[in-house]
Amino acid sequence: MNMQNGKTSDEARIRNLIDQRAAALHAKNAEGVVACRTPDYVQFSLAPPLTHTTDAKNLSAWFATWQSPIGSEARDLRIAVSGDTAFSHGLNRMTGTKTDGDKVDLWFRETLCFRKVDGAWKIAHEHTSVPFHMDGSFRAAIDLKP
Repeated sequence: MNMQNGKTSDEARIRNLIDQRAAALHAKNAEGVVACRTPDYVQFSLAPPLTHTTDAKNLSAWFATWQSPIGSEARDLRIAVSGDTAFSHGLNRMTGTKTDGDKVDLWFRETLCFRKVDGAWKIAHEHTSVPFHMDGSFRAAIDLKP
């Protein structure tokens, strides 16, 4: 296999992993989400604290705050692969209904870092963010759409 074919194959495996994680999130399957991660996974999330190392128990508690499945849509996904490391970035949309009846429809930015572990791609780091209004209010700009 030449280098370009290997890169294409790795990109396809990473896209598959991203889809696998999205399916687990949709189903609120904490073990399925965690299975997509490396053991030393670290997340910089939209919610406090500054750093998460979310395990299945904490993720299950978060899933319990959702009445509906968690919908997702990815847009403008780009993947770069170099050896046993890779990263992706793009825009994601999260939709659903919380247990208190609040409807969620939020676009956010996401960067994922991947590492090949025993021949399989896993997510080692996740960073999500939303822009904020720089008018002094510092309000999250959750009304933006691509």
